[in-house]
Amino acid sequence: MKFYSTKTESVKASLEEAIFNSLPKDNGLYMPESFPKISEDFLADIENRSFKEIAVEVANTLFEGEITRSELENMIDTAYDFNAPVVQIAPDDYVLELFHGPSMAFKDFGARFMAAIMSYFLLRSDKKIKILVATSGDTGGAVAQGFYKVPGIDITILYPSGKVSDIQEKQLTTLGHNVTAIEVDGTFDDCQKLVKEAFLDDELKNKFNLASANSINIARLIPQSFYFFSAYAQLKNLGKPLVFSVPSGNFGNLSAGLLAYKMGLPVHHFIAATNLNNAVPRYLASGSYEPSPSIETISNAMDVGNPSNFVRLTRFFNDDWESVTKKIYGAYFDDDQTRKAMREARTNANYVMCPHTATAYLGLKEFREKVGGDFTGIFLSTAHPAKFIDLVEETLGEKIEIPQRLESLLDIEKVSIKMKADFLSFKNLLLSEL
Repeated sequence: MKFYSTKTESVKASLEEAIFNSLPKDNGLYMPESFPKISEDFLADIENRSFKEIAVEVANTLFEGEITRSELENMIDTAYDFNAPVVQIAPDDYVLELFHGPSMAFKDFGARFMAAIMSYFLLRSDKKIKILVATSGDTGGAVAQGFYKVPGIDITILYPSGKVSDIQEKQLTTLGHNVTAIEVDGTFDDCQKLVKEAFLDDELKNKFNLASANSINIARLIPQSFYFFSAYAQLKNLGKPLVFSVPSGNFGNLSAGLLAYKMGLPVHHFIAATNLNNAVPRYLASGSYEPSPSIETISNAMDVGNPSNFVRLTRFFNDDWESVTKKIYGAYFDDDQTRKAMREARTNANYVMCPHTATAYLGLKEFREKVGGDFTGIFLSTAHPAKFIDLVEETLGEKIEIPQRLESLLDIEKVSIKMKADFLSFKNLLLSEL
């Protein structure tokens, strides 16, 4: 499988190069040159396949000729000891639960597969790499868990001070070993900017083999497509068109859904559901993309003012706005609407959801009201509600159960390096201390 840069199509990369370089030299993003189709015979029988079988088939379709099927089976068997079940909450509405992995967030699907495929290539080349990742909440915990103690890989995680939940912070600051957490005095956009600048710095590139575990890395997006296929398999027997509502921040998750669609997954529509960081819904409404500084909300993992994957989202449709809007509907909601949706789901469906999940729930609800049609709606639940325990309990006015794997973190002291949102400081820190 070959990739090209979204900025300069003549800039090409192999799968291994795209994974380890993360960004092309021109600071674009890697996109597949083509989208191989899933076998029609496989789709016809997909409802009888397990999550792992689906993941192997999707990965083999993409990587055929570069990684053997048996090696992919080993990677996927190592990465996934959890599934992505759909749960019915209304006659035609289902929630796709993506929080059953070790960090209890959807990013476990991408981070754990990414760790497995990087280890595969590193064992062949005997190289060592340093991974830099910016997080607005869940990415850091998933990457920390996924790459913890993986030979040949050091992880440096940047997160905005005071803008992630206590449990999210503990997940990325309490492991140690090959995981280092940097607490940045700024926003997620500041953290993301520092990571991107590091990849363009010659001195850092000469000293380290740098890679990213953010959704700018194509190896994060590919495995996230697995659960879109899995959701289809679980609901195929209903015989209705599928509409996916995706809570969106950096737009990696929606890009993964679009990859699945381009590979042949039957999807009637996608909904890009955001909080007040709504550059993409505004683009979908007007045709003009105008990013802005990020706004702090209760759905903090989606507080992204200038989503990196926007360029991928439009490139799936050859950057044609009308084509984009035929497949993607945009909606955004404020904190009051989000809290109201959390209470509504608890009252009407006895379902407890985090604020990000509530945003997707609202997106699906708006789509039904404004667009309509006879379809099966699936909204993505991206994190366990206990990861936002204080907010959820305050909103619902009740106590909720904390899973043991999260509760055990609360008494562990965090270890982080505090730093201003300044690239020279970050560079010097990398060169001198890490």
